[in-house]
Amino acid sequence: MNEPVKRGRFITFEGLDGCGKSTHLGRLATMLEGEGVEVVATREPGGTALGERIRGLLLDSRTSGLAPRTELALMFAARAQHIDEVILPAMSRGAWVLCDRFTDSSEAYQGAGRQLGAESVLTLHRLLCHGLQPDLTLLLDNEVSDCVARARRRNLNSGREVDENRFEQENRPFFDRVHRQFLDIAQREPGRVVLIDARRHKDEVQKEVAAAVRARLLAVEQG
Repeated sequence: MNEPVKRGRFITFEGLDGCGKSTHLGRLATMLEGEGVEVVATREPGGTALGERIRGLLLDSRTSGLAPRTELALMFAARAQHIDEVILPAMSRGAWVLCDRFTDSSEAYQGAGRQLGAESVLTLHRLLCHGLQPDLTLLLDNEVSDCVARARRRNLNSGREVDENRFEQENRPFFDRVHRQFLDIAQREPGRVVLIDARRHKDEVQKEVAAAVRARLLAVEQG
């Protein structure tokens, strides 16, 4: 008799652009695959063909006139498709999904940065996301000025034809609000969110990322 397939895990990486999310997500994926885990690495906004098209609208600096509520609605349109098309199917077959951003980013960027309020974001999450919450969120915390400068350099020097500079054009008070909200989320949900100091060398940061995953998820799986 075949054993039932274990539910997969859902791990999200959060933080300001330029804090190192994509680097550490890739390193964690490599570690987990070495443990024999099937990994699906994805991102928001995006992750599906439709989501990537919405990403283009949201991040392109030419859509600078996008209203905050429209921005939030588009974020959740991409997210709802992502959950149904990628995240839930992968988890149902036992894969671990590693996602660069999820609803915490909407609460930080649209709820706080755009000043729409956290409750509007959380209400949309309840309505559209099947109650899905990450098993673990790794919040990479770094200096606001350093993150913004790094993200701007990356987008300008990437050599890509795609323009993803729209958020980087915001002012310092915007990013300060986003940063504070991320920290508020970590304080509010310590059982889910691990706050990691990303000011250190990336090898030190990755050791802490790996330790958090091993302690909170792998130990449970292997136990």
